[in-house]
Amino acid sequence: MKRTHNCGELTKKNLGQKVVLQGWVKKNRKLGALIFIDLRDRYGITQLIIEESAFNMASSLKTESVIQVSGEVIARKSVNPELLTGDIEIKVTELELINSSEVTPFEIKNNLESSEDTRMTYRYLDLRREELQKNFILRSKINKIIRNYYHDNNFIEVETPIFGKSTPEGARDFLVPSRINHHKFYALPQSPQLYKQLLMISGFDRYFQIAKCFRDEDLRIDRQPEFTQLDMEMSFANPIDIQENIEGLLAKILWDTKKIKLKTPLPRITYREAIEKYGIDKPDLRFGLEIQNFTNIFSKTSIPLLQNLTKNEVIRGVKVDCLIGKKELEQLTQTAHQNKLNNLPFLKFTNGEWSGSLAKNLSDEEKKSLISDFKIKGDCTLLIARGEYELVSQAFGAIRNHVAKIYELFDKDAINLLWVIDFPLFEFSEEENRFVAAHHPFTQPKEESLKDFDINKKDALAAAYDIVMNGFEIGGGSQRITNEDIQKRMFKAIEMSPESVEQNFGWFINAYKFGAPYHSGCALGIDRILMILAQTTSIRDVIAFPKNSNGIDPMTNAPDMVSQTQLDDLKLKLSK
Repeated sequence: MKRTHNCGELTKKNLGQKVVLQGWVKKNRKLGALIFIDLRDRYGITQLIIEESAFNMASSLKTESVIQVSGEVIARKSVNPELLTGDIEIKVTELELINSSEVTPFEIKNNLESSEDTRMTYRYLDLRREELQKNFILRSKINKIIRNYYHDNNFIEVETPIFGKSTPEGARDFLVPSRINHHKFYALPQSPQLYKQLLMISGFDRYFQIAKCFRDEDLRIDRQPEFTQLDMEMSFANPIDIQENIEGLLAKILWDTKKIKLKTPLPRITYREAIEKYGIDKPDLRFGLEIQNFTNIFSKTSIPLLQNLTKNEVIRGVKVDCLIGKKELEQLTQTAHQNKLNNLPFLKFTNGEWSGSLAKNLSDEEKKSLISDFKIKGDCTLLIARGEYELVSQAFGAIRNHVAKIYELFDKDAINLLWVIDFPLFEFSEEENRFVAAHHPFTQPKEESLKDFDINKKDALAAAYDIVMNGFEIGGGSQRITNEDIQKRMFKAIEMSPESVEQNFGWFINAYKFGAPYHSGCALGIDRILMILAQTTSIRDVIAFPKNSNGIDPMTNAPDMVSQTQLDDLKLKLSK
């Protein structure tokens, strides 16, 4: 017998109807001669009322067993306003056990306190929980919005290869040995970057793809070894064209899923401004707490900890408009240590008096300057540290975010978006003792850096841009190099020999000899966007079968050993 309705759609309009429902037993309780069962599927919950005398098995049905019932929709005596079906119940006339369930390792409910590894071991049970199912309904809706938006804007959806060529100048690749081609490996794509540029050379003009990507890097709450991104590229387009396109998509997503009206164009700040004010290139602007400069105020200080600055050192900090407690100071000091600050000195101001680890040697002139420069009127705490500019800025970027979480300085329902532009073209790699491409080696230098980007590497700027949502980088892109001379200068600047260029990128560079349009593109991290919109604390809550913090799937135990036969076969081929 086919089900006639799901467990979330019956209302008073259906009173008197004969229906068939199928689902999982969420709750089973006996009251006198009657048994009440909450029947659940992904659409909702419907209450069943069963006479025990008619169905002896009903009282022994275990939770999470799968059943089918037939019956009549009747008015519920005790209305449950929290359920869409709370006005009705089903008087059961037929009951069939489809499959029984053993006792589950954890209760199928929201706000579950079971350990993450336990939940991931039984992920198929974890996914029955309403709060997770809502995440994947949202995910499906956003995928549909993305596809409709790009089809409506005349983009072509193209799938690019999963098995590709390993190239340098990126994160670590996941490698797959080739059985047929001895000693050779495929690399799983970190992104479809080179392929999408080839599509522009192929004349596709506007491309998009919801692409699987793979990076072998350390994991965190917003990172997984395999992830999904929206990949898009446009011919005859500059960065502003791309940014406008992405803003249109995000406006559509936010309105259709959250009824949030996005004001465009989005704010744009430079990379240097982001570091100066917020210490990080993905600032959360739902709250203030801008990083302040204290170097001038303490230029003649008697405070030993702040004296004798070296040429590269500065004194920076943040003003928090409250008196930070001892416990919270310890937490913030721990954050400072994690970001390579040896200590986190502080000053507290209340009732016209100064206290704290730096207060003893604070001069009257310094007190006046602090009050005047930072407009101190009431209780506040100044968190201060010295060190090299980049290090101190980065540390206070993390401290700033931690303060905001402790004191809940932002609206959890708010969505803040901005573009960060004018990124450095290069970054210096201590490990390799050379400058490497900050984005990738096919990123166009900004117009003002074209003349000497390969000489003045430290100050060279890229025509690159990132989009930030609530303190998370959710995407980024750039204008691509299509000029042969500029590309040669770029490779030389990152110290790639002509032989290395030919070996790794010759197949790609060769395409530019046959008429290439200028083009720009962007990639958005769909998992990160979902994590933010679903208001969950981990990217793993929006990926159906994720890996844990050690890169392991506790359910399948992947990665795992392979058979001796497979190993022997691989060793044989590698030895030939």
